[in-house]
Amino acid sequence: MKVSVVIPAYNEEKFITKCLKSVTSQIIPADEIIVVNNNSTDKTEAIAKKFGVRIVHEKKQGMTPARNRGFNSAKYEIIARCDADTVVPKNWIKIIKKNFEKGHTDALTGPVFFNDSEILKSTSTFPSHLAWKSFRLISKGRNYLIGPNMSLTKNIWEKVKDIVNLDDKKVHEDMDLSLKIAKVHGKIKFDPALIVGISARRLKKHPESFFLEYPIRVVKTLMANKK
Repeated sequence: MKVSVVIPAYNEEKFITKCLKSVTSQIIPADEIIVVNNNSTDKTEAIAKKFGVRIVHEKKQGMTPARNRGFNSAKYEIIARCDADTVVPKNWIKIIKKNFEKGHTDALTGPVFFNDSEILKSTSTFPSHLAWKSFRLISKGRNYLIGPNMSLTKNIWEKVKDIVNLDDKKVHEDMDLSLKIAKVHGKIKFDPALIVGISARRLKKHPESFFLEYPIRVVKTLMANKK
């Protein structure tokens, strides 16, 4: 079983080095690592090239187009995705492979914690657990994939890639993908041992978006999929 890692990136020169150091230092290495350059104007691509990863380009701006480009470019049967500001543990690929080797899983996710905030810095995964459980509650028990820490089979991606919502302003791309997987009767697993660190930069810079825009888009995501 081989794993392709996909990392969407737009002007991530301040964060992508730590991300790639963690992804390329795995106990069990990934079989390919893809950085999707989504029109970066900084040194993102130059930094990525130093790590010897595969670079693909997506001209349409946005997380969803960049993610889709990476997923469609992936060669192998398991596609793992993290964000460019994610730092994964050394056993990340090992845990991912172990879960999929057990079978009966189409997609996999795990909790995250903020690793760069003096106020929020903690190894506690409580916020992501709370968000995950809240989504399950309002979506009638469905599991969802947490964007910076998700994996899925190439097979399930082929089933949903033409029905995912392409508008980042209307949906949370990870939640929308999760609901599309549920629509084709795919199984999403949550492994509490699959933990990664993420940056709190967006929350610190735009707290109003997190507490206002974020929940509004959750409702939009559910409504879009209800239709």
